[in-house]
Amino acid sequence: MGCPFCDKRVQEGFLSSENFVAIYNIAPVLPGHSLIIPKKHVESLFDFTDDEVAEFMVLGRKVAFLLTKALNTDAFDWAVQEKEAAGQSVPHVHMHVVPRKVGDLPNPGDWYQELEKSEVHIDSANRKRLSPEEMSGIISMLRKKAAELNL
Repeated sequence: MGCPFCDKRVQEGFLSSENFVAIYNIAPVLPGHSLIIPKKHVESLFDFTDDEVAEFMVLGRKVAFLLTKALNTDAFDWAVQEKEAAGQSVPHVHMHVVPRKVGDLPNPGDWYQELEKSEVHIDSANRKRLSPEEMSGIISMLRKKAAELNL
């Protein structure tokens, strides 16, 4: 089985740069949960050039801004997990960007435990996934908002 992030259909995200794309998580921990992924297969953050690290972070910042505006929040979490011991379930570098609202989880730090629980069962039929119609609607809304914000 190939890398799920290298599938060209997955890489049709809602915002991109030269080397990276923002995609909506098929099983979001919270509304807005998105991923920044390199367009080419890269397994480690250490394999990026300094310019690529900068581009990765700049796109992450743009995505956080877009998501907070689109979902009317002013807070967000983001994380990069490197290797299985750190909770990475897909061996392709990716940054989680999760917009937050006060009270969205019992404790503000609970998002990471929710992320870890969902990542452990990435291929499980028990994992709540969005339908193609739900994904299409969300991606269209985010693309429209990105255009409004000139991103």
